[in-house]
Amino acid sequence: MDTNYLENNYLTLVGKVTGEKEFSHEIYGERFYIFKLGIPRLSGNEDIIPITISERLIQQDTLQEGKKLLVKGQFRSYNSYENEKNRLILTVFAKDIIELEEKEIEEENDIVRKDTITNEVVLMGYLCKKPIYRQTPFGREISDILLAVNRAYNKSDYIPCIAWGRNARFCQNLEVGSQVKVVGRVQSRSYEKKYEDGTVQTRIAYEVSIGSLEVIEEKMEESKEEAESQEAV
Repeated sequence: MDTNYLENNYLTLVGKVTGEKEFSHEIYGERFYIFKLGIPRLSGNEDIIPITISERLIQQDTLQEGKKLLVKGQFRSYNSYENEKNRLILTVFAKDIIELEEKEIEEENDIVRKDTITNEVVLMGYLCKKPIYRQTPFGREISDILLAVNRAYNKSDYIPCIAWGRNARFCQNLEVGSQVKVVGRVQSRSYEKKYEDGTVQTRIAYEVSIGSLEVIEEKMEESKEEAESQEAV
């Protein structure tokens, strides 16, 4: 079992399939596809999240539009080279999927309780840029964070995260290289990309909206000092 997946980067999503699956790529004869999962928010809005999945996890009609699925996996990134620039592409990499019946929501198996909106991601990684703190015109505090999360085979995923309120104020004082653990949800949002020729393109950004954040290095240092003081005694 992939311990890096268990410790550093894992998520659980419950939503409905929207649209048709599309072929993504092939590695050593194994084909991968991308489909979109619509996940309702408590506010009534909906996040549309791209899911990358191996053909080995797809059964007949599994990805039929409107199907309700529980997806477990990782939030990953890769670089795409377009218009002579690198662009960070984000996707959920599915490790396991379970089809849910609309009427039961699998309550008896403790998969997810009825009327619960499930969208949770846990990441442990390192700040690879200084957090950008700002306030909206309405006074809402926000910090943008780019988190490097280690993956197997000496790879890393670069995950944009956004903190709010007191978490945003706390993040503005963190230094590059700080190790943190964040718990939040994967969200999608649209924005407009303006080009030099005056044209405007609507794009979708994906990020982690942080619910809680803690610094790991400080806790490790405190544990080390406590152990050293006990040895001295």
